[in-house]
Amino acid sequence: YGADLKKYRQWLADQGVGGIAAVTTQDVERYIVFLDESGESSGSKARRLASIHALHRFAVNEHIVVDDVSAQVKAPKGVSTLPDVLTVDEVARLLDSIPVSQNREHDGVVFPDDPVMLRDKALLEFMYATGARVSEACGANLDDVDVDGRIARLMGKGSKQRLVPVGSYACEAIIRYLHAGRPKLESKSKGPVERRALFLNKRGKRLSRQSVWEIIRGAGERAHIDKPLHPHTLRHSFATHLIQGGADVRTVQELLGHASVTTTQIYTHISPENLIETYLMSH
Repeated sequence: YGADLKKYRQWLADQGVGGIAAVTTQDVERYIVFLDESGESSGSKARRLASIHALHRFAVNEHIVVDDVSAQVKAPKGVSTLPDVLTVDEVARLLDSIPVSQNREHDGVVFPDDPVMLRDKALLEFMYATGARVSEACGANLDDVDVDGRIARLMGKGSKQRLVPVGSYACEAIIRYLHAGRPKLESKSKGPVERRALFLNKRGKRLSRQSVWEIIRGAGERAHIDKPLHPHTLRHSFATHLIQGGADVRTVQELLGHASVTTTQIYTHISPENLIETYLMSH
């Protein structure tokens, strides 16, 4: 958002507009046209305009200006794009791409040796099983996951908590990681150990969003998946596969932590066959 406002401020300066008190509604409209002509995507334009709205509301609240000149300016609607989604087979290949060796036994169960691979396997299984955002996965703590009860507590946007079921494959991967992987990663910390964090990096610190991107990209390369891959791909795939499997949109909304069902409904467009089947059964 800071980058958005810096770009906005620079444009105003280039146009000779002297400070926020001198900005008019026409200036804001011309800026949106400038963004459009610069080739900005509809999503980027909407975000930049949201930053501008926040700035002008702040100026009004601080009595810097009398009116919010940006209030009536709306971002132009762009073409709705469907999220990148993997097939069930592609997800299976992605999850199976983590190279692990099985040569260590604990309580009669064989565990892979490499703690990083154990973590990566548990992370990807967890994200696909729960539909967690990358921030929710990175922010998960040890006491947020109940592997016996097969449920996880996720902290979503606006500090809203929700409970999400965790599948047996994910629970198994997490148990292996907690037994044979996480203790090794935790022991490598040279500073205060982040004992609460579920997923740790090689230095024993809480795993970062950037690391999750790298883990997913690496797994995608090993699985020979040509589609764009990012942390949200697993979340999109989670929701899509639920809809295709017969889950209702309201349930998926709760699992994803969406404030509005409108946000969740995009996943119904990816599965028209499911919509047609429901229509024929119901009407």
